Amino acid sequence: MRLPAVPIKSVVAFVVLMTAAVVDAAEGSNPQSPPSTALPRATPESQGVASSAITSFIKAADAEVDSMHSFMLVRHGKVVAECWWAPEAADKPHILWSLSKSFTSTAVGLAAEEGRLDIDDPVLKYFPEEAPANPSDHLKAMRVRDLLTMTAGHDPLPRLAEEDHWVKKFLETPVPNQPGTKFLYNTPATYMQSAIVQKVTGQTVRDYLMPRLFEPLGIDEPTWDASPQGISIGGYGLYLKTEDIAKFGQLYLQRGRYNGKQLVPADWIKLATSKQTENADAPSGRNPDWRQGYGFQFWRCRHGVYRGDGKDGQFCVVMPKFDAVVVMTANSRDLQGQLALVWEHLLPAFESAPLPENEAAREALRQSAGKLTASR
Repeated sequence: MRLPAVPIKSVVAFVVLMTAAVVDAAEGSNPQSPPSTALPRATPESQGVASSAITSFIKAADAEVDSMHSFMLVRHGKVVAECWWAPEAADKPHILWSLSKSFTSTAVGLAAEEGRLDIDDPVLKYFPEEAPANPSDHLKAMRVRDLLTMTAGHDPLPRLAEEDHWVKKFLETPVPNQPGTKFLYNTPATYMQSAIVQKVTGQTVRDYLMPRLFEPLGIDEPTWDASPQGISIGGYGLYLKTEDIAKFGQLYLQRGRYNGKQLVPADWIKLATSKQTENADAPSGRNPDWRQGYGFQFWRCRHGVYRGDGKDGQFCVVMPKFDAVVVMTANSRDLQGQLALVWEHLLPAFESAPLPENEAAREALRQSAGKLTASR
């Protein structure tokens, strides 16, 4: 199983700001995706965002997040700002941790659309050979939907070790709560979604998504770690580049449509990103954005926003009201603080019409980005 990179102590960042014909990049910029697959670029002001606001965000993130690895802002379908903290780079895949879950639920939605499964089917339907001899009533009642909404009924969670058969271990774990009634964040439940997709398609989630999602988005040969049984882990283990994550967010922002093709049903997008489970009483302390409700492997946020996220600060934040996507990768211990910087600096900066071009502000942004160095 692949491990994440060791956290870095000294980081240098750069920002790339583009128009359709001209690339304005800080010295030392990394190579971008091929033009045929890259998202279009534009100046911040042309898409109604002040360069000065982006500068404020990047400075705050550099000072307050330990440590940022990348940032990309997409507005009206165009990348208006992007930066990486070395040794991270535009062409370097990054571990997504639990942001992987949002891709797994997308595979479930596609398999449901193709008639291969029904999210209201009982989980045991797919694993008759792995089921316990005498399954409990709660286990028999557990549906695919309950896996998607983190309401499988466990407490405590299944613990899956390298030596275990992961599906059997999940099904052997006691289910004390009625499925569908109690929110409890459950990464093994996402693994079971991956196992179901593999059972009904004969392919790993990674391979199943290649022609349906990754290739149409221009995402080349993603890596996804697997269980001892050769099943994509589902709940984590996916590695993608920053722009790959942005494309996924833009796909969801566009209700499943990308480059003129409907890749994911719009009805699934609506279900997956709506509140399916109440989690207002979740033990999340001072983290209000973790108590706004949960969809199908997506979190609801304040401000009418939703997101996929992962440990250490991996974020794909989709903002329908603002027609924007924010992507961040990091090695952070304060995910709420990291997300709060988006609310503080970027949300107020989204204007409904283009702004006058401001070369001085853009130059200040380039200069600030070129001098970024993490203090820890």
